[in-house]
Amino acid sequence: MSGTSEGPTPAADLDRSAVTDSDLDASPLSVSTYRSVFATAPLAMAVVDREGMVVGANAMLGTLLGCDPATLAGRSAAELVDLPSDTRAWHAYREVLRGRQARLRCTRRLKHPDGRAVWVQVTVAPLAGGEPGVLLSVADISDRRELQSRLRHLQMHDPVTRLPNRTLFFERLTAALEAESYERSGTGRIGLCYLDVDGFKAVNDTLGHRVGDRLLAAVAERLTRVAEQAGLARAGTPLVARLGGDEFALLVEDSTGTDQLAELAESVLTALKAPFELAGRRLSLSASIGVVERHAAGTTATGLMQAADTTLYWAKADGKSRWTLFDPERNAHRMTRQALASALRPAIERGEFVMEYQPLVGMEDGRLHGVEALARWNHPQFGLLTPNRFIALAEEDGSIVQLGRWALATSCRQARRWQLDHPDEPPIFVSVNVAVRQVWDSDLVADVASVLTEAELAPSLLQLELTESAVMGSAGRPLQALQALSDMGVRIAIDDFGTGYSNLAYLSRLPVSVLKLDGSFVRGFQYDETGERPNPADEVVVEAMIQLAHRLGLTVTAECVETLTQAARLRHIGCDTGQGWLYSRPVPPDRISELLGTTSYAVGNP
Repeated sequence: MSGTSEGPTPAADLDRSAVTDSDLDASPLSVSTYRSVFATAPLAMAVVDREGMVVGANAMLGTLLGCDPATLAGRSAAELVDLPSDTRAWHAYREVLRGRQARLRCTRRLKHPDGRAVWVQVTVAPLAGGEPGVLLSVADISDRRELQSRLRHLQMHDPVTRLPNRTLFFERLTAALEAESYERSGTGRIGLCYLDVDGFKAVNDTLGHRVGDRLLAAVAERLTRVAEQAGLARAGTPLVARLGGDEFALLVEDSTGTDQLAELAESVLTALKAPFELAGRRLSLSASIGVVERHAAGTTATGLMQAADTTLYWAKADGKSRWTLFDPERNAHRMTRQALASALRPAIERGEFVMEYQPLVGMEDGRLHGVEALARWNHPQFGLLTPNRFIALAEEDGSIVQLGRWALATSCRQARRWQLDHPDEPPIFVSVNVAVRQVWDSDLVADVASVLTEAELAPSLLQLELTESAVMGSAGRPLQALQALSDMGVRIAIDDFGTGYSNLAYLSRLPVSVLKLDGSFVRGFQYDETGERPNPADEVVVEAMIQLAHRLGLTVTAECVETLTQAARLRHIGCDTGQGWLYSRPVPPDRISELLGTTSYAVGNP
């Protein structure tokens, strides 16, 4: 009977506890009685000498090993139960023979002459009464192991699809990422297709869980066939697992690159496109798949799954029924966004934000009339960040209210400081951006009144900018707030005008005093790369908006003015104020102090 090594697994349990005299003590019996007990005992046993050779074996051991017990005498006991194939068990066995260890107990898998596998528990202990040699006992535990195997299968497999479940999947994945696994042979790479069935929830909700389970089982069958077909062309078959709900995974060990994973993902999409015939109904499904392929070295199971989950999200966001390959740059942007979002509130409290100001220049006189306040985040890791990197995040998590209060207070104090430092110059106004959420989630009117009082700034020197989409259609609380601010003397400006509703007639019912034309209109005033003149229609449209705004008592500011030609044409059609890099980029407050009273910007000639 030959043995097969199980390897140093937890089943090879070595019992090193000492055996006391009381454990081996027995009542005085005749030698013949001992021999009778040994021969008829229901436990397979053999007496082994100090050299490890069998002195005698009972009938049960012969039956277990499938041979005549008489033929076992003189054979190596260790070889009979396959101890040498397990280094740890072999070493412990020799220590018992030498009297240096009290007992050995381990589990081995043997091959019976009839071809079946037999699991046995082997125990080796010294003979009683100080007799030389040891007693080898072997217990058949095959039934117990089979039961354990069945229980493990139930624990490791999904009852609906019969696929490996999340537990077994992560066990295999973790094993595949161990260095001894990928360094021994193979490509040293690993790939994963992580998929979600599009539209499954609707099927489950409308047709019931029974149909839903049958659909999942049908999906599992198709995925298994895809994996088997892929395995025919490769060294190994991908592991298909159900991770929960309608989420499945195909794990590719020793992948050959992204082409292999892309081909597998395409095969999955094709397999799932064919309609499913269930419960007399014809059901159509698709799937979204996140694909990750990388070197196994340095990769963790958690890291791989996070990348796969992120990529699956991209696939769904890109339109579903598709696969998407993990993109490190796209992920870096996402991670940066997450890092910024989590650090926003603490950054406000730590004072990491600063304000810069961009001049608003009169088109007729070229003098500085006001400034737009623009927040900057002086991030310790990413450097100086402009509003487009954090304003949307602040609006999402509500920190825009806290940030808005800070920006309002800082800008008003700075406007008052300029006024005090330059008493001989006409005071300039400061224009501060306000998010819609500030109107809804805070008492903006009370905040503005408090800030103006604290800064000792006249309301006429404060302008609040709201986007066109936020102002147009305002009703209820927003409209009441805007009206109260206007009654207070604060100017209300519509930012990026022309990109949203562009309903000029509606402006007559709103407390708005300034329109800021979106830069796209101003850029149309510039000569193009070929030197051709801009489309005259652009100028006609802008001129009409300016004239109508003036008829409504509004002033107009043009954004993104970059050339003298643009400035001249805007001045010619009556635009009041200009803002853009022609005059200045956003600058710190001390630079605005230098510009006050000393600079008259060129206005250009039409």
